[in-house]
Amino acid sequence: MLNNVLKKEAIEKLEQAVNEYEKTSKNLQNNAIKLHNIRAYSVDIIQKVEAYINTLANTPKEFEKSFEQVLVNLKSFKVLSEISYDEKEMLKLAGGGTAAGVAAGVATAAFAPTAAMAIATTFGTASTGAAISTLSGAAATNAALAWLGGGTILAGGGGMAGGSAFLALAGPVGWGIGAASLAAGGFFISKKNKKTAIKADEERVEIMKSVRILEATSTEISNLKSLTQSLANNLERDLILFTSNTKHVKSFTEFSQSERNKLRAIINITESLSKLFMKEVGQ
Repeated sequence: MLNNVLKKEAIEKLEQAVNEYEKTSKNLQNNAIKLHNIRAYSVDIIQKVEAYINTLANTPKEFEKSFEQVLVNLKSFKVLSEISYDEKEMLKLAGGGTAAGVAAGVATAAFAPTAAMAIATTFGTASTGAAISTLSGAAATNAALAWLGGGTILAGGGGMAGGSAFLALAGPVGWGIGAASLAAGGFFISKKNKKTAIKADEERVEIMKSVRILEATSTEISNLKSLTQSLANNLERDLILFTSNTKHVKSFTEFSQSERNKLRAIINITESLSKLFMKEVGQ
């Protein structure tokens, strides 16, 4: 009787842990989507700054070098954003015959295309985007999904799949039984009370480890989103104000020293904003 109560309590705690994991995972996905959206907005602002600079004659060489670096910083995000994360393609990879395909499907089939894109651009690194940028069409999509699932289709390894945060986000894949069985309790019906309680506690501990990782990573993503939002807003404001006050100027040499300093400040903010795209999350 005692072990029966122990078993019941262990399963209830396990189910609570699974529910907490699912809630935390969803929250991280939502934060990743918000970060992706503000990054897309930031890219638009950066392109406006670049377009304005290109209208000016006699700009310093330093501006050209700055934007070369800015474009490098944005490359991974732009590449991973332009891939079509099609749900049918995800499911197809999930049922594919290759280990990389199955891994990709397991990790990504549960994500809607918007979430998959957000996850890819949040956890992606410059090297990952650079590698995928050498491909096109279905090959690029397959490579991105395989990478999301921890595949090694890309030269240089599995990218973010090596990070503990993404492994936690992959969820039940890393657990001994799997969330569906755990939540339903099917595994436990035919098992002895004490053995079931021990197994349920072991699984709960593993799940809660994932929850803690996801919570910390979600906070990290949220903070990065806030910082990106602040810089992007400041950059847009400064650009609008500067261009409104210097409509007549067509050459850098025509600016006053104060105006030159303000324009350099705008370039500096642009570089700082682009560097945030290089920040690795959840490592």
